[in-house]
Amino acid sequence: MKRNTVTLVIGGLLILIFFVLLFTFQVRQTEVAVVTTFGRPGAPIREPGLYFKWPRPIQKVHELDNRIHSFDTRLEQVLTKGGDPLNVMLYVGWQIKDPETFFASSRGGTAAEAQAKLGGLVESVKNQVVGNHPFSHFVSTDEKELKFDEIEREILEKVRPDAEAKYGIEVKFIGIKKLGLPESVTEKVFARMQAERDKAVQTLKSEGERGATVIRSNADRDAAKIRADAESKATALRGEADAESSKWLSVFSQNPELAVYLSKIKALPEALKDKTTLIFDFRTPPFDLFGPLPKPTAPRTGASTLGSDPSSSR
Repeated sequence: MKRNTVTLVIGGLLILIFFVLLFTFQVRQTEVAVVTTFGRPGAPIREPGLYFKWPRPIQKVHELDNRIHSFDTRLEQVLTKGGDPLNVMLYVGWQIKDPETFFASSRGGTAAEAQAKLGGLVESVKNQVVGNHPFSHFVSTDEKELKFDEIEREILEKVRPDAEAKYGIEVKFIGIKKLGLPESVTEKVFARMQAERDKAVQTLKSEGERGATVIRSNADRDAAKIRADAESKATALRGEADAESSKWLSVFSQNPELAVYLSKIKALPEALKDKTTLIFDFRTPPFDLFGPLPKPTAPRTGASTLGSDPSSSR
């Protein structure tokens, strides 16, 4: 009796499992399901959960991966606007936007089939866009001439409408992954780049020489102005000095001996203002004042008597 109960329970569980597997299916969060009835697709199921279906051959469930897919195109040779060959490889990211169109265009919703068709569309647009741009937009020593962002955006804008309309695919991003130069043009490109570098060097040298010339010209002008100002001030000082010396010369010429004596007296404090020990020759002015007194001489007529008697002036 117990054995029969266990057998019935196990049998019931197997029937339930078989029923679940045969008549239900699960849609994951990263998937979109398309159920075909006798080969005709129905409305896509986007919400995750457990759903009922009829077993084959009545209905069949096609699970489509709704995550972002990516792939690289082949590295193929393309001609630029000037006729220069260039090898270009792109990377592409895409996602299912219209499951019905995607399912119908890709033979049952296989990602490989959809990716192959999208790759062909991208290659065609790539050839068209690259052919509209000169070689310098891809390879150049001047960063301002490079147009990678504009070229990628142009390819993306041209691919998106056709990809969505024909294949139900939303292209998320397209970028240039790799550039290559054919061996036949490598030397030509290097020579062109070297010429551009030499031209840039010559431009920098010319600008440097022009700047140096301007600096030297400004320096010569400032120096000439400074010399002129200095000479003007020196001339003015010499004139003042000559006027002052002429003034005092007329005074000192009345009694030259007195003028010399007063100059010596004025020089002595300057030489002895610090505590200084001096060893000097009495014959060296103004220290000759410490030497023997000169013999008195008769004063000249009309001259001042000051200084005629050395003893009275010391």
